[in-house]
Amino acid sequence: MEAIEKIDWEKTNGLIPVVTQDATTNEVLMLAYMDKEALELTIKTNYAHYFSRTKQRIWKKGESSNHTQEIVNIMLDCDNDTLLLKVNQEGVACHTGRKSCFFTDLQTNEEVSKVEVDTTAAYGVIDTLYHTILERKNDDPSKSYTSKLLNGEQNSMLKKIVEESGEFTFAIKDNDEEEIIYEAADITYHVLVALASKNISPDRVKQELARRFGMSGIEEKNSRTK
Repeated sequence: MEAIEKIDWEKTNGLIPVVTQDATTNEVLMLAYMDKEALELTIKTNYAHYFSRTKQRIWKKGESSNHTQEIVNIMLDCDNDTLLLKVNQEGVACHTGRKSCFFTDLQTNEEVSKVEVDTTAAYGVIDTLYHTILERKNDDPSKSYTSKLLNGEQNSMLKKIVEESGEFTFAIKDNDEEEIIYEAADITYHVLVALASKNISPDRVKQELARRFGMSGIEEKNSRTK
C-alpha cells in the first residue's frame, strides 16, 4: 500500500507509536504500536490492529473482549513516525474496564476514572492476574506481597517457585484433591510473578503451547537440542 510507505519505518525500527482517540469526544484512549502488517490489517478491515511488544504478535483490539475500535480517520504526524487513530470505541479501551488507559494521576497516584466494565471474564483470569501483578510492582513492598517479590532479591522470588512446586508434588502424592488445586494455584501465581519480572506476557506461553500441538513430546525435545 502506497500510504504505508510514507511512514519512516527505519527511524521507528519497524514499530510506529499509535495514539488512539475517541472520534466523538476526542478523549485519548490508549497508546500502542503497529508494524506494517498491523497497519495493513487496520486499513483493510477498518478495525484497529496493533503489534503487542509483550505478546510479540499482532492482535485485533477487542479480539477477546469484543471492545473493538472502528476506524474513522488515520492521521500521520509531521515527522512521519507517529500515527493518530480516531475511532468509534465499542465498550471500553482499557483492559482494566475503564474507558481510557490514562486514569492515574502521576503526582497524587489518584485514579481519576472508575471501572465501567468487569473485564475478568473477557480476558480470562490468567491475563487479568498477570496485569494485576504488573500494576502491583510500584506499590509499597511493606503492604504488597507481590511488590515485595518483584522488588526484592531475585533468589527469594525464585525460591518461592521451588517451594510451591515441592508442596504441589506432595499434594499429588497424598492424593489430596483440594490441596492439589490450592498448591497448583500458588505455583501459577508465583510463575506469573517471575514472568512479570521479565515483562513476558503469559500469552507468549500460550503461543508456545499452541506451536507444540500436533508435535510429539520427543519431536519437541529434539527440536530444542539441534
